[in-house]
Amino acid sequence: MPEHREWYKLDLSAIVYPTLQRRDFSSVYRLSVLMKEEVDPDLLQQAIDQTMPRFPTYKAAMRRGLFWRYLEPNDRPGPFAEPDVKNPCQPMNFIKNNRYLIRFYYYHNRISLEAHHSLGDGTGGMCVLHTLIAEYLRLQGHTEIQNGGFVMDVNEKPDPGELEDAYMKYANSKICPPRPGEKTYRVRGTKEPFYTLNIIDGIMSTSEVIKAAKSYNASITEYLNAVLLYALVKKQSKEWHVRLKPVRIAMPVNLRRFFPSKTLRNFITMIYPGVDPRLGEYTFEEIVTQVHHYMRYYVNEKFLRADITTNARTQSHPLIRIVPLFLKDFVVRQFYTKVQDRNSSAGLTNMGALQVNESMRPYIERFDICMGQPFSSRTNCAIISFGDVLTINFASSIVEADVERYFFRKLVKDGIHVKIESNREIPDEEMI
Repeated sequence: MPEHREWYKLDLSAIVYPTLQRRDFSSVYRLSVLMKEEVDPDLLQQAIDQTMPRFPTYKAAMRRGLFWRYLEPNDRPGPFAEPDVKNPCQPMNFIKNNRYLIRFYYYHNRISLEAHHSLGDGTGGMCVLHTLIAEYLRLQGHTEIQNGGFVMDVNEKPDPGELEDAYMKYANSKICPPRPGEKTYRVRGTKEPFYTLNIIDGIMSTSEVIKAAKSYNASITEYLNAVLLYALVKKQSKEWHVRLKPVRIAMPVNLRRFFPSKTLRNFITMIYPGVDPRLGEYTFEEIVTQVHHYMRYYVNEKFLRADITTNARTQSHPLIRIVPLFLKDFVVRQFYTKVQDRNSSAGLTNMGALQVNESMRPYIERFDICMGQPFSSRTNCAIISFGDVLTINFASSIVEADVERYFFRKLVKDGIHVKIESNREIPDEEMI
C-alpha cells in the first residue's frame, strides 16, 4: 500500500502571499537569537535535522493546483544552516532550495530563521526557533533544558490544533465591518539597487521605554505606534504636497490573544491606527491619545471576529471557489496594488515581551525580529523585547532614512538611550 501523505490547504492569510510574490517583494520575515557563545555550525545543523520533522507545515513544499495552492510534506535534504548574508529576507523561489520555504543562518553568536509567510506568522516561527535553540543547547551538553512554552517536544506528534486554519474556525460573525478605503500618505525616496534591504536596529532598555510610555498614560505598543505616526507626520510636513493625506500604520494583531487556538500557522489580522493632518496640526500627546482610544475601540474579540469573517466569506463564496487560480492571482494582485497597499503609510509589528524557559535564559542575550522588503517604497518596523532589552528594527529599500531618524530622535528626547546597529553606512549627520 502506498504511504499516505498529508497535505495542507493554505490558511486564509497564506493564500495572499504567494500571489503577491515578485522578484523585489519577498513575504519573508526573520527571527534571530543572540547566544552568549559562538555558534557551532555542525551542532546547529544537527539541531535543525532533529527539529524540523516536528513541524510538518514548515518542513513542506508549495504546490500549485488548478484552483488553490497547497503545502505537501518535503522529504528532500535540508534545510541547511548557512553563513549569514548582508541583505536578509531575500525572495524565496518556490522551486529552489530543495523547495523549502524556510532558511537558517549563523554569524558569530547569532542564529537566524527566515520563513515565508505562507507557512505561518511570527508566533509559529518563534516556536520553531525556540525548539531549535533547545535542541542545540542539549547537543552542547546542557541536559537541563526543558520543554514548555514555545519549546515543543521533538519526539511527540504535533497536536492537530497546531495545524488548523483557525480563521475558518472562528470566522462566524453575523456582520462584516467596512475596510478603510482612503489613500494614505506614502513615503517617497531613492530606490536601492536590487536586492538591497537597509536595516537599522535601535537597541534600548525596556524599562526606559515603559517609563516613557507611562508618562503619556499609554502602553508600550500605543506609545511606539504614536512615535512612528509622529515621524511619518513630520516627514510629510517637510515635503511639498498639493494636499496632505491621512497617515496610517498597518499593524498585525495576534488573534491567539482573543481566541483559544494552538495553531502554528497564520492567525493574525490587521488594524490601522492613524491620524489625519488635514484636520490640523497634532501634538505628540494628541497622537498618543488618538492611538490609545483607537486600540481600546478596535482591539477586542467582537470586532476582530467580524474582521476575519469578511475575508473568510470572500474565500468560501461558491463562485470564488471555482475560478481558476491564475484568475484569482490576477484579481488579488490588482486589489492589493491599487487598494490594500495604499491603506497604510508604514507597517509595524510588535512581538511583545518574549518569555523563554528559565533553563534556557542563561544562554541567551537577546532576540531580534526583521520584516522583509516592503511591497512599496515605505519602511517596515518590527519590535521585540527580552528581559530589559528591547529591539526596534526598521527595514526599507530606499536610501533616505528620514522616518527612522525622526523616530529614534523622539525616543531620545523622551529620555530613552538608544544604541544603533545597521547593515549600511550611516553618515555622521544622520546619527542620533
